[in-house]
Amino acid sequence: MQSKGLQLFILLSVISMASCKQEVKKDIVNEELEPTGYYVEPYRSQYHFTPEEKWMNDPNGLVYNDGVYHLFYQYYPDSTVWGPMHWGHAVSKDMMKWKHKPVALFPDEHGLIFSGSAVMDHNNTSGFGTEDQTAMVAIFTYHDMAGEQAGKKDFQTQGIAYSLDNGDSWIKYEGNPVIGNTGIKDFRDPKVFWNEKAETWTMLLVAGDHLQIWNSPNLKEWEKVSEFGKEQGAHGGVWECPDLFPLKIEGTDEVKWVLLISINPGAPNGGSGTQYFIGDFDGETFTSDQVEHKWIDLGRDNYAGVTYNDAPND
Repeated sequence: MQSKGLQLFILLSVISMASCKQEVKKDIVNEELEPTGYYVEPYRSQYHFTPEEKWMNDPNGLVYNDGVYHLFYQYYPDSTVWGPMHWGHAVSKDMMKWKHKPVALFPDEHGLIFSGSAVMDHNNTSGFGTEDQTAMVAIFTYHDMAGEQAGKKDFQTQGIAYSLDNGDSWIKYEGNPVIGNTGIKDFRDPKVFWNEKAETWTMLLVAGDHLQIWNSPNLKEWEKVSEFGKEQGAHGGVWECPDLFPLKIEGTDEVKWVLLISINPGAPNGGSGTQYFIGDFDGETFTSDQVEHKWIDLGRDNYAGVTYNDAPND
């Protein structure tokens, strides 16, 4: 009897705690988040960003401007499974509460809109901006599905588009693609940033099993300046979603550069993963004397993460 009474007490306590938890959650939704239905659905993630509906994958075009974080992402608005890729769009002031925006980029005659990045062209190097409005420029991979299905190897190229209303509407560059393909099957995921060392734009592109680095004065005309990785790093799968950024060594004034490369498959415990290299970047070439493989995470699905451009330093 004493045991059953204790079990009943525990059961009632759990029910009471669950009820309190549900009540607190309801208060948070009602008072802080101004519910739209996203936070009361039984299978909606409460922590990670999700679109209003349908399929999403890689984060794209992460850029900060005028107090707002812009999140673009791989998006298929017509189904809950992968399909013809678009760029979805959402904005936030704190990266916790997000406002959904209209679809940013749609497939066109050059192909589907695969992963890429976005920058603010503060110096109007592209000529897309005006006296009153800085151009937000998206750089992305075109994927020609018909070309892939026909057995071609040059079905991925790089294109750009620009926005003069802070990402609400977009104009594709009439000169697309800005980088063609000479027969590389996996040639994608441009990460672009302003290169202070060379005072130019730098683009990271993955080319199957290695990284290519390209520079441009205006985001339209690009020159390949170096390569990295054919003989370094893990090569159990295709290289994807590169990123490169400087970090100061704690307690010193020395700066090292960190290169991120997602790989699929080939993670240390199977599945996809993100490897990283620590080295130096002179404005054109990345070098690293790293021999061992280094991984952001040892799980099976840490993948496609990239950093924000123009994020505030504080």
